[in-house]
Amino acid sequence: MGALTPARGSKEPQQERSRATRLKLLEAAVACLAERGWTGSTVSVVAERAGVSRGAAQHHFRTREDLFTAAVEHVAEKRQGALKALAHNLPPTGSIARTWIIVEELVGLYTGPLFRAALHLWVAASDEEQLRERVTALEARVGREAHRTAVALLTADESVPGVRETVQGLLDMARGLGLANLLTDDSARRDRVVAQWARIIDSTLSV
Repeated sequence: MGALTPARGSKEPQQERSRATRLKLLEAAVACLAERGWTGSTVSVVAERAGVSRGAAQHHFRTREDLFTAAVEHVAEKRQGALKALAHNLPPTGSIARTWIIVEELVGLYTGPLFRAALHLWVAASDEEQLRERVTALEARVGREAHRTAVALLTADESVPGVRETVQGLLDMARGLGLANLLTDDSARRDRVVAQWARIIDSTLSV
């Protein structure tokens, strides 16, 4: 029985290495997609950036589509997790400072590399049949989770008329700010819009 122990033990480092390789590939894929777009982001390019072989990349992800949809979903989940963790470090419920921080963080979902990467994936999916169904399903899941997270952070009661639409309007506005930020630095105008939306949200939830 003792002879089996090293074999079991050797599996754990191997699994850890496999998980680490997969994580490197996912994060490299998002970075490549954000910087190079769909056309310039091949499996070989991602593997090189991640510091692994193309064979290792294909071991983890059978197709290019598998790699990039998994990558965008992975980073979206990380971002959502960070947003949820924010709840433990917010000012008291009912303060405009709390609302402003939440609105700013939600807008941050759509103004960083993840949004840029996701946008390239959406554009590619509009032209490539094999991508369209999975990207549509992915976007629906990410959108629903973003809405749930926003409602939880804002402690919004969606049974009150207009509250659900206001929260959804906030997320739609955030996407618009993300698009505006793709070509130019829109941070100055974005700060003013975030402040105004914080006031709108605060007013709606206080009714």
